[in-house]
Amino acid sequence: MDIDFPLVLVVLTFATGLIWLADKLFLRERRLAAARASSPGTGREPEPVSAEEEPKEPYLVDLSRSFFPVLAIVLVLRSFLVEPFQIPSGSMLPTLEVGDFILVNKYAYGIRLPVAGTKILEVGDPERGDVMVFKYPEDGETNYIKRVIGLPGDRIRYEDKQLFINGELVDTRFVARLPPMELRREDLGEVEHDIFLTLGRAGNSGEGEWVVPEGHYFVMGDNRDNSNDSRYWGTVPDELVVGKAFAIWMHWKSITSLPSFDRVGGIE
Repeated sequence: MDIDFPLVLVVLTFATGLIWLADKLFLRERRLAAARASSPGTGREPEPVSAEEEPKEPYLVDLSRSFFPVLAIVLVLRSFLVEPFQIPSGSMLPTLEVGDFILVNKYAYGIRLPVAGTKILEVGDPERGDVMVFKYPEDGETNYIKRVIGLPGDRIRYEDKQLFINGELVDTRFVARLPPMELRREDLGEVEHDIFLTLGRAGNSGEGEWVVPEGHYFVMGDNRDNSNDSRYWGTVPDELVVGKAFAIWMHWKSITSLPSFDRVGGIE
């Protein structure tokens, strides 16, 4: 069973924060009052309790006070600024490899509430050519990463391994033959990036024509013949968008290998 880390993080942050706040406002004063009452003093009123004599905090309170600031900072950073992800499959080859650790800009497409995903502040919208992380529309939970091909209102056609946007063929140029792949350079307006096409495969893989609805995006993997994307399950609604991938900060393919920083850099 997959753990919903954002939900766990929110729950832990609020739980530790509430415990710390309750102790700050009520529980600590009760402990001090009890300590003063037990102090012998020299008159009718108990003597003040010194810092050395102050009762020890309960373990849960001490733990919450220590962890709350850390959890709160992580929650803010992860929810509203930058979130790390690891690439689990080869659908975005050659741009992203299995084991790449990437950073995703969480505010590029608007500020959203953690867990709920509700947008509370408009900042920008996905643009053609962006490498975008989103929740898989089939379950609304699994994180997927693909390239934005179609914007709301676009007509997308994929035929004989050729991509058409609004009736115009997207330019590609041959770069290298890397059996069983052919490496090509694709021009999506202001964004140029590499794609893989499988040699010898029939040209009917993922063929079709689609019109992108309002508030949705058509996405495809750069490894065109080995990607489960909008050609098969449809478009991505805006409410499932997570953020824009912008950098690789480490590569670590498996626990049996050593981490590498050779691929550190921006994402085209």
